[in-house]
Amino acid sequence: MNLSFDLARGPASFGHRFLIGLQQGPVLGDKDKRLLSSLKPAGVVLFRANFLADAPYEEWLGSHAKLLSDVRECIEREEVIVSIDHEGGGVLRPPAPITPFAYAREWPGQAGDVGKAMGVELRSLGFNVNFAPVVDVNSNPANPVIGQRSFGTTPQDVVPAARAFLDGLQAEGVLGCPKHFPGHGDTAVDSHYSLPVIDVDPAMFRQRELEAFRHFNDARMIMTAHIVISQIDPGVPATMSKVILQDILRQELGYGGVVVSDDLGMKAISDRLDRPETTVQIVNAGCDLLCMCAYWADTEVILRMIDFMSAGLKAGTIEEHTLEQSFARVSALLSGLPNHEVEALDDDCFERHASLAPLRSRSLPANHGGATKI
Repeated sequence: MNLSFDLARGPASFGHRFLIGLQQGPVLGDKDKRLLSSLKPAGVVLFRANFLADAPYEEWLGSHAKLLSDVRECIEREEVIVSIDHEGGGVLRPPAPITPFAYAREWPGQAGDVGKAMGVELRSLGFNVNFAPVVDVNSNPANPVIGQRSFGTTPQDVVPAARAFLDGLQAEGVLGCPKHFPGHGDTAVDSHYSLPVIDVDPAMFRQRELEAFRHFNDARMIMTAHIVISQIDPGVPATMSKVILQDILRQELGYGGVVVSDDLGMKAISDRLDRPETTVQIVNAGCDLLCMCAYWADTEVILRMIDFMSAGLKAGTIEEHTLEQSFARVSALLSGLPNHEVEALDDDCFERHASLAPLRSRSLPANHGGATKI
């Protein structure tokens, strides 16, 4: 597969730098059809609202298969990222009978089995990427966004379970994506609503946050966090920080895979997107895939960001070698993606999976936190 940033191709010349979170609803709407057809993005992200949730399994599965078929028809490329954010607990997307595992904190000892089970189920739904595991070390008890999504409060808790989960998931043909680099566990602010600033000593940052992520430098994808580490790169969110993504992730940790942003529509960063310099900083920082989901923002902001990329390349404010490296990494990722057909699983499979680890409490609403969290 040969992808290039030929400016003569218009929006599609930069389109595959993006992952698009679909509009709410189980049917591909006209707005998404226009964006997918014109941009030819790397792929799509699905949320709970994209499933026909109240219908019987066979009915919603058929609707889901039609949605994915329509996505591929618009993108007109065999290799497409079909992704989901499916962790357990409140961050669960597909409806029953997909197994509703509890939050990660409740099954660290069964993480490998849960990862494998999630891989089987997500593969049956045509997904080839899952934005999990959470590798954040939840060191701050007041953290409003990570909490039980993390496997624990120290790297020694988190790393073995997250690695087992990732290996189990990927053994079934679904790529995992450790998140949220450089570590969202010490925040007291939810980046879905505001920009967290962490004032942590650089030595502690390396001992705690980086110690967890350094064990995942072989992952095909890693997701950024929209957080500021004030003693590392003051005032600059990690998604936009060359210090954090290039100097630390690429050089210090030796990571060579694809860096994907957390949802750029989140309030921590979305108010910056109309400024051309934001797009320039994100690209120059080495963020390869830019995730923009419809829940928080108008996904058509992507069109303005592409204009900013094109203008930045022509003006020389975007570093061409960084752009070339990102295109090469995205191209390699797409070329190696598995494609899965949508197919039904039998009742015995779901029964086996339900016996592997604790399930979500019946008192927890099915969409608790699940509509928004990435």
